[in-house]
Amino acid sequence: MQHAYLKRAIPTWLAVALTIFAVAVGTAQQVPQQEKQQKQPIGVPVPPLGDGPFVFDTAEQHRIRVSVVTKGLSHPWSLAFLPDGSMLVTERPGRLRTIRDGKLDPRPIGGLPKVLAIQLAGLMDVALHPKFAENKLVYLTYNKPAENKRVATALARGRLEGAALTDVRDIFVADWLPDNANGYNSRMAFGRDGMIYVTNGASNSDSAQDPNSHRGKVLRLRDDGTVPPDNPFFGRAGYKPEIYSLGHRNTLGLIVHPVTGALWNNENGPNGGDEINIILPGRNYGWPVVSYGRSYEGPRISEVSSRQGIEEPIVVWLPSIAVSGMAVYTGDRFPAWKNNVFVGSMRTGEIPGTGHLERIVMTAKAEELRRETMLTELHQRIRDVRQGPDGLLYLLTDEDEGAVLRIEPVP
Repeated sequence: MQHAYLKRAIPTWLAVALTIFAVAVGTAQQVPQQEKQQKQPIGVPVPPLGDGPFVFDTAEQHRIRVSVVTKGLSHPWSLAFLPDGSMLVTERPGRLRTIRDGKLDPRPIGGLPKVLAIQLAGLMDVALHPKFAENKLVYLTYNKPAENKRVATALARGRLEGAALTDVRDIFVADWLPDNANGYNSRMAFGRDGMIYVTNGASNSDSAQDPNSHRGKVLRLRDDGTVPPDNPFFGRAGYKPEIYSLGHRNTLGLIVHPVTGALWNNENGPNGGDEINIILPGRNYGWPVVSYGRSYEGPRISEVSSRQGIEEPIVVWLPSIAVSGMAVYTGDRFPAWKNNVFVGSMRTGEIPGTGHLERIVMTAKAEELRRETMLTELHQRIRDVRQGPDGLLYLLTDEDEGAVLRIEPVP
């Protein structure tokens, strides 16, 4: 009896054991495959930028041609047009380049200060003094290193003489921070009042609301870096005298509106909440206590998107497009784009490979009417947008193999 029972039971036991073993082996084989799938990089394939030109149809100007002016730049950040039509272009690793007649000078301009180029830090904006034709003064914002692993956003000024900057010196240095801090970015623009407006990023730092910190602020300086006594917080205890406005995150576009003369910025939210603002003296723009965005992990940055005493943006992006660079078109080559706002995008909805150019139509009261997404087919991170003296639009692509692009009308 016992022997017969064992004879019947053992096959059942073995079947169960084999089933469990098979499931375990199958699961073990599936886990690496699932992990492999999860570790696949997020993004879309980005083909190399061709030589062009590329022809696209757009909503209101219709057919446009995008030409490649030059390649061979490493993460170009900003450009400025010289009086003769040639261009100065900054490269984030710390070089200032010249482009003449569509050709990139292989020799960088000499005389630049030492730049801390790590992660997103490095050489950033370039601007010419309003009287450049007379004084040859060039201004640069960059991340300045110190020996004790500290870094600061600095504003340097030098005189362009031939292929070099001379008499280069820092005319303003913001607060020193650990070199692993975030918010490496700065834009600048000369106002119609002759003052230079400089931004200093804050990223995920609460210091944007600290009046005794330069972080997360728009700063206002004389052209020699000194503080104008009519700044909104000048002489006020506990406030940095350079502060013009506060509560900003990462300002990657700063312009003086060519029609109204008002100061405009665009700034990155985190995961959503990119903005365009009209910057007014002494005003608070909310970051991080008021925001339309979420953290990169998903939760909201703030439970409120507006609050009394906080300035409202005139444009908001949800999801974010990683805004960068901005221009208001005033030329005659694109009549249908007159007074439209153009902003660069480095990626959409946190998906790499989705950079593009956006066009925003606004009323004379800066009220948004419609938007258009352009140049998505190129899959390029657009870092800067400028109107050239020829009435055409010029773009910088923030890539390892960066380029200068020119938008032209198709006859």
